[in-house]
Amino acid sequence: MPEARTARAPGWLVPAATALVLALLPLVATPYQQDLIVKIMIFAIFALSLELLIGQTGLVSLGHAAFFGIGAYVTVLASPEYDPGSVWRLLPLAVLAAAAYAVVVGALSLRTKGVYFIMVTLAFAQMAYFVFHDTKLGGGSDGIFLNVRPELALPGLALDFADKPVRYYAALVLLVSTYALLALVLRSRFGRALAGIRVNEQRMRAAGFPTYAYKLAAFVLAGALAGVAGFLVAVKDAAVNPELLSWHESGAVMLMVILGGIGHLRGAVIGAAAFMLLKELFSTHSLVGWLADHWQLTLGVTIILFVAFLPKGLIGLGARLRGLKR
Repeated sequence: MPEARTARAPGWLVPAATALVLALLPLVATPYQQDLIVKIMIFAIFALSLELLIGQTGLVSLGHAAFFGIGAYVTVLASPEYDPGSVWRLLPLAVLAAAAYAVVVGALSLRTKGVYFIMVTLAFAQMAYFVFHDTKLGGGSDGIFLNVRPELALPGLALDFADKPVRYYAALVLLVSTYALLALVLRSRFGRALAGIRVNEQRMRAAGFPTYAYKLAAFVLAGALAGVAGFLVAVKDAAVNPELLSWHESGAVMLMVILGGIGHLRGAVIGAAAFMLLKELFSTHSLVGWLADHWQLTLGVTIILFVAFLPKGLIGLGARLRGLKR
């Protein structure tokens, strides 16, 4: 007799349940824990933007932090000095600035492939890094401060981002919106074309698809979403510095995508959470003692072990455990 098939939960159920848990966490979490969760949500948006390139389009970029940093810097530079700016103005400016730079970078770098594409994206990111590091515009190596956090004006209500709960739920709304947007994109004709390009670009080109235009559109969308994360980190920390655009920031977000599992939106979120929690664990003296002074080493070894034993990322952990039980 054929085996009975087990019913599978709808694809939206786990993300929706996770969003609900995150919405309720401030009721029980300490202020420190809330700050950590906000940071995780910001980097989850950042990782989702890179997942669109690496996991869905097959474009490995080592300069993605440029768009993250540009979004953050534009948020601070465009904010009034003494009065709270409007989120309705600052967020679109951050996204548009990041997207505009992505158009330039993508238009040139997408004419190359493989390791050359990786190096060109890295070169453009370093160019942006030195613009903010070596000029008065970005305040040099010290960066610049956001004097007054912005406000979100709604009908009959003004939400001040100086309040931690407002920043928390703003990050949650933007994370859910980013995830939902990418889920819709990947289910559309555009998303299926990107999947085809990732598998065999030459065949897609022969089928009549303008692959360069599709890749450029994905690159710009990814840059714009990284700008969203940049806006949030600027508002959260009330300060920005050139390290936000550095190559090791690009490497860190790439590790998040790999750690969670390339090719899955959930993997990017899981990878961001795991990376940030591991970093917090290994850099806390009260938890690991003297090893906290060498947290980069312990974090690196841990990620190597995860990749070695879970080649499909943390998202494949469930399947791996089910396989061991058989």
